[in-house]
Amino acid sequence: MKFLIDAQLPRRLADWLRSAGYEAVHTLELPGGNRTQDHDINALSVAEQWTVVTKDKDFVNSFLIAGKPHRLLLVVTGNISNADLEKLFLSHFETLAQLLESHRFVELNRATIVVHT
Repeated sequence: MKFLIDAQLPRRLADWLRSAGYEAVHTLELPGGNRTQDHDINALSVAEQWTVVTKDKDFVNSFLIAGKPHRLLLVVTGNISNADLEKLFLSHFETLAQLLESHRFVELNRATIVVHT
């Protein structure tokens, strides 16, 4: 599975995913950096079958209307420190990865994981 980490999330998530054996890239590593437009992220996601990991709800609209990105992991935590966000993400990652194998849209919030069908 391949992950594209959006600008609002720490680059360390991409680093951790790579160390865990996954392909991962943060928007900072793309030619446009954190200014990469959502439509470009969607196009890359579809072309390369990346799962977009984001807090940006614009991707939800794009997914529901156009079926893009390829897969979507929406992180809905409100204000949270990067350390707490990383702890939440890493503690649930095994479940998230399993769900993303068979579902295209999964949401992680502070209390639960939601699978959107």
